[in-house]
This record gives sequence, structure tokens and C-alpha cells, in this order.
Amino acid sequence: MRHFLRDDDLSPAEQSAVLDVAAAMVDAPHRDKPLEGPRSVAVIFEKPSLRTRVSFEVAIAELGGHAVVLDAQTTHFGRGETIEDAGRVLSGYVDAIVIRTFDDQRLAALAQAATVPVINALTDGYHPCQLLADLLTIRQLYGSTQGRTLAYVGDAAFNMANSYALAGAAAGMHVRIGGPSGYLPDPALVTRARAIASSTGGWVTVTDDPYEAVRDADVVATDTWTSMGQDESAERVAMLTPYQLNAALLAVAKPGAAVLHCLPAHRGEEITDEVMDGPQSAVFQQAANRLPAQKAVLAWLLRQARSDTRGRTGGATSSVDTANKRGGSIVSLVGSAA
Repeated sequence: MRHFLRDDDLSPAEQSAVLDVAAAMVDAPHRDKPLEGPRSVAVIFEKPSLRTRVSFEVAIAELGGHAVVLDAQTTHFGRGETIEDAGRVLSGYVDAIVIRTFDDQRLAALAQAATVPVINALTDGYHPCQLLADLLTIRQLYGSTQGRTLAYVGDAAFNMANSYALAGAAAGMHVRIGGPSGYLPDPALVTRARAIASSTGGWVTVTDDPYEAVRDADVVATDTWTSMGQDESAERVAMLTPYQLNAALLAVAKPGAAVLHCLPAHRGEEITDEVMDGPQSAVFQQAANRLPAQKAVLAWLLRQARSDTRGRTGGATSSVDTANKRGGSIVSLVGSAA
């Protein structure tokens, strides 16, 4: 069974094909209905959510399906049942499982037990659905991701930096990660991202100098310094303050460089109001793109699963089918986590 657990579950060609599907869904949001019936998708939250919850519920509805939203605190997910048992049970009820959780090994255990596609809606290690939205936004702004420079500054030892490194490399981008010592990506993940980049013309650089990271960048991104479950100490904030995305830092990027933030933003900490609300901000365009990006990956995985069990899907050719012919299938790297 194919899953989408981390960004490199998509090869560069597959990533491009899924983004093609997402772009087609922006133009024709109600054309593809792979969940028509309706078929159901379980959407599990072990962390609070706004954008992820709403965008997935709407995505599933627009694909013709029904979202079964499960709060871990009011189901057996929060009462000691093993994740493997829950995955086996849910696989008998739904056509896919989306989960927002903490530990990547917990996600991997769910995927290993499930017999339907599993999608990572956010873990401590990765945020691959967000990166599809970000790459779609960059395509809309620049026409292509290839050869563009993307700088990420802030806490670089967490999911967004990891996903930018992997997904940006697959998209042929020059990714620069800037953060203080002790807040940088695992060297093994950087090695993996550079291996991907070697086949796409991209590259990944890690630095503790925020100005070196941002200089002449086409896109500058950041994320909150205090994600759920992280240390919020004054010492941590002091370490990260030089990496604030403010007007002075943005000034060393290319003129008109786009600003991204996956939200929620802690205004005045990792990003200033001047930048967040300024003319270079694409933050709310980026947030809106969560919907077509998630529709695209859901549709892709469902079509691949259907093809695996019943042979080639018949019927009229859709934007998803066309992209499938170009990009192949999604291959999961279950259990591989930084």
C-alpha cells in the first residue's frame, strides 16, 4: 500500500505530477470526484488544528466523499488501544486515513498496519502536505520551482525545515536553511536531501548566519519558534531572535522576494507585522493552496490504490489520470524518519 508520510515518498517526477493535479484543481475545483459514492476518509487529530482540519474536510467533500473526523481524546486513540489495531479496524471502514500526530514512528506503525493509504497531516518530523501547498504557491508566483532559491530561517531542527530540505530538493530548488547551532537539521536528513538534489539540479545549504541564508533568495520562509509541545523558554526565544523575518533581513533577498509562513504566526516573534502584511507576503495565498494540494495527493493515492487492486481505472480521462501517466506512482518509505 502506498502512503504519503514524508516528502521523499514522492520522487521528483511524482511530486511534479501531483502539483500538476493541484494546479488543475485550482482551475476546475469540482471536476474530479474519486471519492464519489460517497466514500469515506478518516481524519484523526492528536494535535489541535485549524487549517489542516478545515482544508481536509473541505477537500474530501469536494472530491465527492465524507470526512470522518476523529478527536484522539474522545476515541480509543487516546485510551490505550495500539495504533496498529486501530489502523486495521479503520481500514475496514474507510478508503484512506489522514492523521495529525506527534511521533513519526507512531505514524509509521499506523501505515504498516493499515491496508488503505495513510497521509501525514503533520508530525514532529515532517509537514509534507504543507510543502505541496508551498511549492504550488511558488509555481503560481514564478511559473516554476526549478532553479529558484528558497531560504528558511528560524527553528531549523523541526518539521518545516526538514520538509523544505527534502521537497525543495525534489523540486530542483536551491534550499538554504538558516538557524542557530543546536536548531539545525539532522546531518543525515541533509545528506538525503542533497542526494535528491543531485538528480534535479537543486542543492541544500545549512548555515547559522540568517543573512547568508536569505541573501538573493527568491522565496523566504519561516515558522513559529514554539510549535506544540516545544520549549517556550526565554533562552530559546533569545537564541532565535536574530532569525526573525523582519524588513532588514528581507532586504537582502532579491527585490520582490516572496514571503511564506505556514501559520499560525506569532507576530512580533518569528515574523513582524510589516513583513507578514507587506506587499511581498504570499502567506494567505499559501494557506489557500492547502486545499488543492491536499485534494491532489488524496486523489492521486486513491487512484493508485484503486489501480493496484482492480487494474487500470476505466472511464473518462481526468487531470489526475493525465498526471499519473506523466509521473508514475507514489512509493512509500514507511518507517524512515529523521
